[in-house]
Amino acid sequence: MSKFTAAVVGTGFIGPVHVEGLRRAGVHVRGILGSSAEKSKTAAKELQLEVAYRDLDQILADASVDAVHLTSPNRCHFEQASRVIKSGKHVVCEKPLAMNSTESAELVRLARESGVIAAVNYNLRFYPLSLESHERVRSGDAGKIFHVTGSYAQDWLFHPSDYNWRVDPEQGGALRAVADIGTHWLDLIQYIVGKKVEAVFADLCTVHPVRQTIAGSNETFSQNPTLDSKQSNQQALQDIPVTTEDFGSVLLRFQGGAKGVMWVSQVDAGRKNCLQYEIAGEKYSLHWNSESPNQLHLGHRDDPNQSLIRDPALMSGLANQAVSYPGGHNEGFGDSFKQLFRAVYAAIEKRRDGISSEPNSYPTFADGLREIVLCEAILKSHQAETWVKIEE
Repeated sequence: MSKFTAAVVGTGFIGPVHVEGLRRAGVHVRGILGSSAEKSKTAAKELQLEVAYRDLDQILADASVDAVHLTSPNRCHFEQASRVIKSGKHVVCEKPLAMNSTESAELVRLARESGVIAAVNYNLRFYPLSLESHERVRSGDAGKIFHVTGSYAQDWLFHPSDYNWRVDPEQGGALRAVADIGTHWLDLIQYIVGKKVEAVFADLCTVHPVRQTIAGSNETFSQNPTLDSKQSNQQALQDIPVTTEDFGSVLLRFQGGAKGVMWVSQVDAGRKNCLQYEIAGEKYSLHWNSESPNQLHLGHRDDPNQSLIRDPALMSGLANQAVSYPGGHNEGFGDSFKQLFRAVYAAIEKRRDGISSEPNSYPTFADGLREIVLCEAILKSHQAETWVKIEE
């Protein structure tokens, strides 16, 4: 029998991913809440859940629910997370944590004062070989870090007829590609190298300043996300002005002197969901690609390069904690959610039992706040065309 019970808010692409990850992590999922009663019922039936919640009040009144997972649109996060925390339930929120740093800082304060576990779902930390990179860099094995480069590229908004609520700054925020996927990269890299970004210089670009969509349609990752000519002829289209960025490049300065550069794109044809990083150390470099997540490239100047395959017999202790299968049995996207949830609920158990926790491996609300602060600095830098220091 599961020690803990969760409820999930959101029935889009990522909500069911949370349900699956929770089940695999050994957490009982009692029910789900959609944006309408019909969506709640449909999702509960498809996912074989007990309860199709009618609203958040019903979840918060459910004494059997220990934690609430928020996978709703960005604009909902602050209000929903605040209410969950005030109810005394633990919370796992999708990124970005809120629409701005003021809201995010308030959520950090509420979580700290309430004593609940509050996590942000930067799941990419929990790929085993990224944890291996974390261990190698933080232990000094790779030596002093010279520079860090990388990207996060997708193509799901490649066509001007691709549309989603994230494009709208009122629903998703002033930044889109940077906030939606760039923050994943920034959280991961700062976690790996153990140094915070202290200044940024950004250049952003809106490739499609006008997008077209079928009136009233804004589904994410639908079966037919791009309008074809037949659809266009049969259904009324509307032009939507777009101000959020499709592409962005950001120069980075890290604490301790290391330099870096990150670029993000949601219009890079052929890149479905590709995060890459290369960390240049004085002893060797580390390169990882999320589309080949079970291989870590180790580069050498005076010795043959190496390719470390995800294998618990060859990896560090921390990385092995996020491994469920022996070498040669690949683990990927869904497994990163499971491992993050395992870490979160282990912390919940310690909190319940009054045990002092070690430093958190999972991303906290404070980490989520820092990502929002970075986003605001990146936008300010782009607008002013200058370096912007990060205010702590």
